[in-house]
Amino acid sequence: MIYINQVLQYVSDSKRIRVIEIEESYVYIVNIDTTSAMPQRELYSNLQTEMNQGGLLVVSDPYSRAIPDNELSEVQIYKREEDWETIEKYIIPNMKELLKKKGREKKITEIVDESGLGKTKVKKLLSRYWQRGMSKNAMLPDYANSGGRGKTKTLTKEKVGRPRRVNISGEYQKGINITDEVKLQFEHAINKYYRKTNNYSLKDVYHFILRDFYSDRYKENGEMQYCIWEANRIPSYNQFYYWFKKFEDPKKDIQFRKSAKEYELKHRPILSDSKSETNGPGTRFQVDATIADIYLVSSFDVNRVIGRPVIYAVLDVYSRIITGLYVGLEGPSWLGAMMALDNMVADKVEFCKEYDIEITKEQWPSHHLPEIIIADRSEFEGYAVESLINNLNIKIENTTAYRGDLKGIVERKFRTFNGKVKQKAPGAIQKEFRERGDQDYRLDATLNLKEFTALIITLALHHNHKIIDKYPMEKEMITDGVVPSPINLWNWGIENRKGRLRTVDRNILRLNVLPRGRATISRAGIKFKNLLYGSRRAIEEQWFLKLKNRSLDIVYDPRNVEKIYIPHDDGMDYEEYILLEPSQQYRDDFLEEIVFQQQLRSELEEIERSNQIQLTINTDTIMDEIIKKAEKKKKQSLHQPTSKKEKIASIRENKQVEKEVQRDSEKFDLSTAPVKEKADVIDFSTKEKIKDKEPKKSNSRIMDKLRKKRDEQFGKDD
Repeated sequence: MIYINQVLQYVSDSKRIRVIEIEESYVYIVNIDTTSAMPQRELYSNLQTEMNQGGLLVVSDPYSRAIPDNELSEVQIYKREEDWETIEKYIIPNMKELLKKKGREKKITEIVDESGLGKTKVKKLLSRYWQRGMSKNAMLPDYANSGGRGKTKTLTKEKVGRPRRVNISGEYQKGINITDEVKLQFEHAINKYYRKTNNYSLKDVYHFILRDFYSDRYKENGEMQYCIWEANRIPSYNQFYYWFKKFEDPKKDIQFRKSAKEYELKHRPILSDSKSETNGPGTRFQVDATIADIYLVSSFDVNRVIGRPVIYAVLDVYSRIITGLYVGLEGPSWLGAMMALDNMVADKVEFCKEYDIEITKEQWPSHHLPEIIIADRSEFEGYAVESLINNLNIKIENTTAYRGDLKGIVERKFRTFNGKVKQKAPGAIQKEFRERGDQDYRLDATLNLKEFTALIITLALHHNHKIIDKYPMEKEMITDGVVPSPINLWNWGIENRKGRLRTVDRNILRLNVLPRGRATISRAGIKFKNLLYGSRRAIEEQWFLKLKNRSLDIVYDPRNVEKIYIPHDDGMDYEEYILLEPSQQYRDDFLEEIVFQQQLRSELEEIERSNQIQLTINTDTIMDEIIKKAEKKKKQSLHQPTSKKEKIASIRENKQVEKEVQRDSEKFDLSTAPVKEKADVIDFSTKEKIKDKEPKKSNSRIMDKLRKKRDEQFGKDD
């Protein structure tokens, strides 16, 4: 964005300009580094592009100074008041005409006639007004001529300040004065070299200044060479350092040399605390996750190392009490955060009993919803978060990336947990990098997930009853004799500050934190991720027949695909749907496994489709060849019906003949040794071989019909 009265500096030539007016798509600017200057009109988009590309920088206003009147002389005040009266009477009322080049000279002439001032004087006042910030103090005489402590001195031809030390020849080196031009060179070099991630030192930046501005340049062997001028023609390092301290902006230097994130994380002023934004328990909960510094073993086989678990914790900002806890292998992800939120509203007595830890309700009383949850953006985004906001009226405040300090309470607790784990538990990471010969701490892993969870619960209970160092106590707390431990602060806050605590049915919370998706209704059932679901209600209301609502919102647990849930009554109730028989084979699988199998099937089918294309082409080619042969054979046939009617009329008879021929050729003969030669016939009385008689005509009906058809064809041809 560009603002009125903003000072900008061009990187190319270090020219500085001031924005004096913005009018629709145009900007009026004036050069502040000249003796006098009139406004120029530029396109707003052009200046914005220059700024976006880094060719135009926003710089500090050199005339923006706080000077009390008691430090000004009577002459300075008199001249300021006199010139300001002229500005108010003649310049400001005619500003619209004076900004535009066309008609400006005419308007200045009119002002000269009315005021009785000279034209040069009027232009000088105009320039001073625009160049120096368009304020009353812009009319003050030049500060450089005022003298005094802390003021910029009037420069003469001779060098001012302490003389330089004697050189080898015994002559004084006078050096140069630091003019505005030299200051701009310093400022440009600081921006270009010092305020970069290269992390150049001030000595390096000084050398770059000498190279860029105080050297003769020449080429030697095709390479640019620099020859620095004599010592009395260049600024000294002490002069540069003096002005560097004047230009120094610690915030900007850290942001440019390191990063804005590192500045916000490690160097920004800490002028407040987390509690200042709360007014009681439940106002704000902080939630975050960390990977524990320990390796665990399998609960089925202690010799199998399963890696490092993830700890999710939810803390109340006001009291610092831990309100939710989850230790598992999910995440950091929404599933892990979802489990922590589920534990947030759980009965902690029952929760601890699952891990063989007996407590009373008073030892861990939290089972409530907060008004606001502070969390990481990466995990608290999506449909589930919208449900928390819309249905349970919980506000979500997402922190920016790499800003763990914005969740400082829970971050600090993770460091405490990990520190205790390293001291006690086997398999803990003792240092980031193992040296050669060091014991591999992963081989020492002993605890399984349930045992480690019990250990973290123990630490959480200890935290809830431990005194908090440097807690910002309220006067009423001190009066009531409250010891600043989380459990005491929680109980005192509920009694005296009320806070924003609410309760909710655990199943309703689960309904609102589970992931959401879209299912479609078909005749086969409610389809989600290619799995089919149904319920008695859907059958009774004939969903699978009417198909009026093609799709609907559902809630599901990716760890249990056997059921999905359709919420209703604004997310405060739900209908349960069961996996149907065609999809029962997937009932014990995780959703991610099912999706993987479906993707694998799609990939295999995609690979096979390329082979199918070639197969289809080959099939079409063979079919064409068969058809062509048949057509050719038909054309070469000698016997064709004389008319279309006769050809059609004989279809039934032709079919019968063809069927009998086909049956004769397809009949089964199960004999293993078929007779190849005709047997001899012997007369029993004479014992002589009977000679073959003349073969009789075949009585076969098939052959008779074939002959008849043939004779008919020949008769027609005659």
